[in-house]
Amino acid sequence: MLQSALHWLGYGLCHQLPQRSFFGGNVQVPVCARDTGIYLGFVVSLALISLLHRPDRPREFPGVAGVTAILLMVASMGIDGVSSYAGWRTTTNDLRLITGLLCGYAMAAIVVPMLNDELWVRASKERVLSPSWRLIVWLATVPVAFAAVRWLAPLLGPLYPVLVAVAIVATLTAVNLVIVSLFPAFERRAERLVDAWPAILIALALTGAEIVGSALFRLWLEGLIGRVS
Repeated sequence: MLQSALHWLGYGLCHQLPQRSFFGGNVQVPVCARDTGIYLGFVVSLALISLLHRPDRPREFPGVAGVTAILLMVASMGIDGVSSYAGWRTTTNDLRLITGLLCGYAMAAIVVPMLNDELWVRASKERVLSPSWRLIVWLATVPVAFAAVRWLAPLLGPLYPVLVAVAIVATLTAVNLVIVSLFPAFERRAERLVDAWPAILIALALTGAEIVGSALFRLWLEGLIGRVS
């Protein structure tokens, strides 16, 4: 039952090929190794940035060094994915995971200032991951996150794929929350997290609709391809 629920959660988001996915307690993670890295990397990065900047809520994008790091991190996943799919080289689940983590980390560094600027009544004019020591600490945690996901997380058994499922929902909800916060009823209205619950619930509902909608679209697309072939 757990495997079925996890399968449908990631069905519209990922190809879910077993040979490109991780397992915990013989239960397949709902998305592939690369997507596992993206979603877990996003959540870890989001938490880390919040901790590094606590109690401030920076609303400015990273400086030149931060943006350069973010571009390189996203590019690493693009290069690995495109070159392997094109048949120019082979890749591995470890490479998929590390490049996915890098991309997830980078995505959170872009979403955080947007979310802080749109959601909170008061946000700091500080740049995310500035000064440089914050950027260094942030980057230094990437190999730690990789080791934890690659070797420690599988020891959790079925809890591992469940944690990935939670990360998927959290990532999509955070991105949707940026969109929800653009509406005047929620824009810069929250002082504390508890004040943002109405916006969070709407963002969570959007996440559910996206997961269901993407699964239905894949079912329709696979049925269409089946009829054509």
